Amino acid sequence: MTQDKTTLANKQQASVSPAPPSYEEATADVPKMLASTSELCYNDGEMLTEFTWDDRNIRRVFIRKVYTILLIQLLVTLAIVSLFTFCNPIKDYIQTNPGWYWASYGVFFVTYLTLSCCSGLRRQFPWNLILLAIFTLSLSYMTGMLSSFYNTKSVIMCLGITAAVCLLVTILSFQTKIDVTSYQGVLLIFCMVLFISGLVLAVVLPFHYVPWLHTTYAVLGAILFTMFLAFDTQLLIGNKRYTVSPEDYIFATLSIYLDIIYIFSFLLQIFGTRRE
Repeated sequence: MTQDKTTLANKQQASVSPAPPSYEEATADVPKMLASTSELCYNDGEMLTEFTWDDRNIRRVFIRKVYTILLIQLLVTLAIVSLFTFCNPIKDYIQTNPGWYWASYGVFFVTYLTLSCCSGLRRQFPWNLILLAIFTLSLSYMTGMLSSFYNTKSVIMCLGITAAVCLLVTILSFQTKIDVTSYQGVLLIFCMVLFISGLVLAVVLPFHYVPWLHTTYAVLGAILFTMFLAFDTQLLIGNKRYTVSPEDYIFATLSIYLDIIYIFSFLLQIFGTRRE
């Protein structure tokens, strides 16, 4: 009988809910929980910041890579232009054999379309660098041949003007708060004007109806590609409305290099003096 009473008392004691913890006991582990949670959030945020394309370190490395490749391209182009301008035997050979110019133009066109349209190929190493090297050599040959028809002083002067213009536009594109990437419609209209002017020039110029039309076309082209240089530079920076992915460093280099070459070509048509 006594054993049954003891068992019943134990069951009643077990059925009673335990007393709630005090305030000190309940809040004792809160700092540890907050510390562990904040550490987890910090680690997650650090991982996201490390691997997102908007990270400043990644963007800085991307810009450095683009301008390193661009500098090599410009040095190669400058060497070929200097060779074709100052070396008379080479100058005479390329001027008497225009077939090489059209061959280089074909190579330039094919490689340009390949690098612009095939995103997988321009991101695949080392084929992207090989295609970019072929593109650079072909465009450098075309630029060198164009320079060979102009006076040496004119070529040097246009090189200096191009360097000054590109440096100024690049600095302004990095410093200004104006978002040039949002003015795509203006660039499109300007391209259409230049295209129509080129068609009119191709028809009218052989008959010498408007002597100043060629200069006007060159001025429009120089202004347009100066605007494109600012546009592509801000795409490279990455803090505007439209940006270029760091994976497309070949495309970014290609765009800026092409803008600089076109600026030089149009300036040469404006200020250059042809050889007699």
